[in-house]
Amino acid sequence: QAEFNSEPNKEEREKFSFFSYGALFVEVNVDLLGQVRVKRAVGIYDVGRMINPRLARSQIIGGVLFGISTALMEGTVPDEKTGRIVNPNLADYHVAVHADTPEFDIDFINEPDPHMPDFGARGIGEIGIVGAPAAVANAVFNATGKRVRNLPITPDKLI
Repeated sequence: QAEFNSEPNKEEREKFSFFSYGALFVEVNVDLLGQVRVKRAVGIYDVGRMINPRLARSQIIGGVLFGISTALMEGTVPDEKTGRIVNPNLADYHVAVHADTPEFDIDFINEPDPHMPDFGARGIGEIGIVGAPAAVANAVFNATGKRVRNLPITPDKLI
């Protein structure tokens, strides 16, 4: 028989960091046809103790670019009648490439996290991705006045 207790255990909870530790802002250009291009991404991340600064920066840039790709290009297209995916291959599933890479200004807060074991370093594998789609959507709203809540943000949703 399984038992469950929903009472928070403060000692156990304090062993983990359960919050976002980064902020990202993007600048976009939206042309008259509704094409969105991310021109610049500015982010700051509290990664705990940074072990390898070059690797950390590259990891964040890759994550942010993945998030930009999610916001603007990636999307499965279902057939309205059958529900089957009509772009089930890499030829029709678009992702960001080098030409889509904006200017990056990434910085870090390099302070050990007392809640993390050993070095006081946090994992940074996904934190770059997390805020990017929302940052792009908010920048598009700022540029156009149109709030898009379904990704990817495509010209047909803006015009």
